[in-house]
Amino acid sequence: MFRSIKDLAAIAGACVLSVLAVAAFDKPATAQRAEEGPIAREVPPSREVAQYSFSPIVRRAAPAVVNVYVQRRVQTFSSPFANDPFFRQFFGDAFGQPSERIQSSLGSGVIVSPDGVVVTNTHVIRGRGETEIRIALSDKREFDAKVVSQDDKTDIAILKIEHNGQRFPTLELEDSDSLEVGDMVLAIGNPFGVGQTVTSGIVSALARSEVGTSDMQVFIQTDAAINPGNSGGALVDMSGKLVGINTMIFSQSGGSQGIGFAIPSNLVRLYVEGAAEGRTVERPWLGARLETVTREMAEGLGLDRVAGAVVARVTEGGPAALAGLHAGDVLLHVDGFEVADARGAQYRLTTRGIGNTVKLDVLRKGRPETVEMTLVTAPKPGKDDVRNLAGQHPLDGARVSNILPGLVDEMGLDAMDGVVVLSVRRSSTAARLGFQPGDIIAQIGGQPVTTVADLETRLGTRQRMWLVAVKRGDKVFNLQVPG
Repeated sequence: MFRSIKDLAAIAGACVLSVLAVAAFDKPATAQRAEEGPIAREVPPSREVAQYSFSPIVRRAAPAVVNVYVQRRVQTFSSPFANDPFFRQFFGDAFGQPSERIQSSLGSGVIVSPDGVVVTNTHVIRGRGETEIRIALSDKREFDAKVVSQDDKTDIAILKIEHNGQRFPTLELEDSDSLEVGDMVLAIGNPFGVGQTVTSGIVSALARSEVGTSDMQVFIQTDAAINPGNSGGALVDMSGKLVGINTMIFSQSGGSQGIGFAIPSNLVRLYVEGAAEGRTVERPWLGARLETVTREMAEGLGLDRVAGAVVARVTEGGPAALAGLHAGDVLLHVDGFEVADARGAQYRLTTRGIGNTVKLDVLRKGRPETVEMTLVTAPKPGKDDVRNLAGQHPLDGARVSNILPGLVDEMGLDAMDGVVVLSVRRSSTAARLGFQPGDIIAQIGGQPVTTVADLETRLGTRQRMWLVAVKRGDKVFNLQVPG
């Protein structure tokens, strides 16, 4: 109870003052600005302050991005049958003489050293026939170039500009692992042959491995516009450094739809350094087969997410076995980098480099384990392990090998018995019959084939009807070919 009306009046007065004080502090900002007067407006001191611009980045990066023009001399025949070796064997050139025509294509490239080393895509320069490559710089100078190395699995090709001691502008390679989703990037190239063009966007995703055709391909995804002709061009960050080589798009129309992919600079660096040292880039031999974790695998292994690579098989005496990996282990990290799938694991091992030691974080029967593994190359095949086949038989034009541990990993083979096809020469008998790299020749004429020597013996005897059992993946095909 209040002791008097006077006390009550005093308290009421204090409350009114408090409300007025709060109202004064809650005055709208517009009212305060009106009382303070108009805001002083000044002319921006520079273009960069007035309008954010990529022009300083472009000025640094664009001179090192080149146009790559490719011309090929290709022989054609007037008769559709005249290019068939068997047809020509019997009829000669009576049904069509070869003629020569020129095929042209274009793409982009990036100069990465002052002496004229250029990185581009293999698919930009690849093709049949004699090839001539011309490099056009942004300042309109043009030079001839030659191929130093090319790799189909990664789609990376290294060219060398032919010049007389000139120095060229270059782009420095950035650590692509420093990128984060949402970072701004620029794509520079020659789309549709209109001339050097710059587009901007962000990094949409990292470590995209499910979109490539090879287990060596992991991409940076960007929404910067990439179009035909941009292949081999530069993806640069806001410091003007190279973070990727633009290589492919997802598109239903053939033009950019905001889903483009670039090869990370850390993988490009391996091939640039290999070209400088005169060596080829070799992928590490794991001595184990990795499979991407599926939803069913995750449930069976008790994983809390569908990610990682399962060790499906370990080769006795291989690097994985020596490191202590076991079948059933789930690989989660390589040197601290998360592994989303089997391709991501192979990418991390490859970019780490031969001769280095990596730390692998695995889940083994629900418990985390860490092992260290030294990266080495696969054992080299001996002189009796590989053959180029030629003759009057179905495998004419095929290059074959005994199934070695390194090939099992490299080609993703399930079998250890038989002879595997490494490559098939164009227009050969084996090519026309549909043989492909990775095919395993299991039987000839009902007789098992276990080695290259066995295969040569079987093929050395002419047959009225060739019976060839071929294993492709998990299927077996029985081929019958007249002798």
